[in-house]
Parts: sequence; structure tokens; C-alpha cells
Amino acid sequence: MDGFVIGLIVAIVVIVIVIANIKVVPQAYVYVVERFGAFHKAWGTGLHGKLPFIDKIAKKVSIKEQVVDFKPQSVITKDNVTMQIDTVVFFQITDAMQFTYGVERPISAIENLTATTLRNIVGDMDLEATLTSRDFINTNITKILDEATDRWGIKVQRVELKNILPPAEIRDAMEKQMKADRERREKVIQAEAEKKSQILVAEGEKESKILRAEADRESKILQADAVKQQKILEAEGEAQAIQMVQQALADSLVKLNAANPNENVIQLKSLEAFAKAADGKATKIIIPSEIQGLAGLAAGLKGIISDNAEK
Repeated sequence: MDGFVIGLIVAIVVIVIVIANIKVVPQAYVYVVERFGAFHKAWGTGLHGKLPFIDKIAKKVSIKEQVVDFKPQSVITKDNVTMQIDTVVFFQITDAMQFTYGVERPISAIENLTATTLRNIVGDMDLEATLTSRDFINTNITKILDEATDRWGIKVQRVELKNILPPAEIRDAMEKQMKADRERREKVIQAEAEKKSQILVAEGEKESKILRAEADRESKILQADAVKQQKILEAEGEAQAIQMVQQALADSLVKLNAANPNENVIQLKSLEAFAKAADGKATKIIIPSEIQGLAGLAAGLKGIISDNAEK
């Protein structure tokens, strides 16, 4: 009975030890395993077992991209301006074994390397270049850090300058300069706006004068056309009147000819025409002998008609 209990206890202990030495490596992690204190292998994602009391998990390494925000570093520019610059480093562990055994406290090593590299780069630049060359600084720091950390199993993806803080007096001077620049740009914009406004007003006046001149010209043209049309109508009216008179005269001659008048009637008509021709305005009139005889006949007839009227 005692042997059964001891065997059961031993079996339970063995099962517990076996279970305790079965490990599951999660996604995006690598376990560094040592055997007898030396590197044995790196476990990837999945189920793994180790020898109890012989194998040991030395380090659990995340291979996800990591972000480290370092505290501000004091940097001196080429023109002796001291400023504070803090950086953000994005990196990823590519070799868990080198990361574990390559350097002591790798994050601290990256921070110190970033600070010294930043001082070297900014030390060759003046203040204005430092403030306007973030991309240049980021690119150079990334390149230098990536080459230096490659033997540590670390891949530096990129480095960003988070803040650049010049001294307070320089910030005040920069703010005043920016304010002056804004005021200057505002005045320039106002002057350009006023200039455009004056140009628009002048163009409007010019177009107005042109329109008024065109309107006056069209008005004069219309008036001239109206006068011309009036004269044409008057001339046409006079022509029609003359034509009507001539037509009436022609009709009277036709009728007179159709009536077959005698010589006396013709001479009488000639006398009437002669009277109209004289119209009391002629100073000298030569009367043909035939018309004179006809005039005497007409006077005699007039006297006879008058006597008959008195009786």
C-alpha cells in the first residue's frame, strides 16, 4: 500500500514537471533558450518542450515594432545656441539571440547612441538650418543608428525629432520676427487688394464711358436714320403727288380728246393754261394772235351772258 502511494506521488510529480516544461510561444514573440548556461536555440511561435533542470528560457523577446520616446537632450548648434531636442525611435528586433547577448541594456544603448549622433549632426548646423532641416536630421540619425544596431539584432525603422526647444530669448525673438512677417504680409495683401479694387473701379469707369459713347453713337445713328427715312417718305409723297397731278392731267387730256373738242374749246383751254402759267408774277407776257382773238370772243360772250342775266 505504501509503495502504491509513493508511486502515485512520483507519477504526479513527473506529470507536473512535464507539464511545467511544455511551453507555448505566442505570436510575435521569440523565446531564447539556454542549455547549461549557453545559448541553445530560439523558439518561434508554437508548442515547445524543454529538458527540466537543464534548459532554461533566458529571455522572451517581442519582435513587434516598438516605439521609444527619449527624454530631451541638450544640443549646441554651430552658432553656439543651446537647445533641447527630444527624439522618438521606432525599431524592431530582427535577431533575438543577438539582441539577448549582443549588448547590455539595449534600450539604454540606443538612447545614448541617439543622443551622441544627434549632437554630432546638429553641431555642424546653425540654428536656422536646425529648425528647417528636420527631414535631413531624421534621415541621417536613422541611417547611423541602423548601421550601429545591426550587430545587436535591432532594425531601426525611423527616428523623428519630436520637439526642438531653443532658449526662451531666442523663442521671443523668433515670435517677434514671425509677428513682423505676418504684419508685413498682411500689409502687402491689403495693398494688393486696394490696387485690384482701384483697377476694377477704373476698368468699370472705362467700360461705362465706352458704353455711353456707344449709346450716343447709336442714338445719333438712329436719329440720322429717322431723318433720312422722313426725307425719303416726304420725297416719295411729293413724287406720288406729282405723279397723281400728272395722271389727272393725262386723264383730262384723254377725256378731252375723247370728247372731240372743236378749235375754239382747244383755244379756250390754252388760254386757261396760259393764265395759270402767268399766275400774276410775270413782268412781260407775249400772247399769240390766236389767243388774243379767242380772248376777245370770250369777253364778248361774257358781256352777252351778263346782259341776259340783268334782263
